[in-house]
Amino acid sequence: MSPGHKTVSIKPSIDGFECKAMNDILSRIGDKWSVRVVSCLKSEPVRFNQLRRDIGSISQRMLTRTLRNLERDGLVTRTLYAEVPPRVEYELTPVGSTLLPVIEALWDWAMSHRDEVISARDQYDSHNGKILSDAAE
Repeated sequence: MSPGHKTVSIKPSIDGFECKAMNDILSRIGDKWSVRVVSCLKSEPVRFNQLRRDIGSISQRMLTRTLRNLERDGLVTRTLYAEVPPRVEYELTPVGSTLLPVIEALWDWAMSHRDEVISARDQYDSHNGKILSDAAE
């Protein structure tokens, strides 16, 4: 391991099975679309097209996939109303609502440290950019 790199063990007692399960869950709740959907559902049930408008840059296919995955994981419920035309609303489950403080904490951290992260990226790129451009030639 090179100087400056540290090994940090969050849960030293986690075995391979637990680690795989945690990776699966963290990859679901940590992807950008899931975080944005959960954030949009924080106050009230929302219809599909309203979610799509609120998020903006998500495709219909990706939103459908994200909602299905969140529903499968028990974080979102889907309610179909027998109306003409049919109306579908999505809302957070009680378990899904427990993600809100975590997402808000991550948001606050990102806002507090964004200048430091940008500075670190610039510094890294200026030191490693020459190496990367040389390797590409």
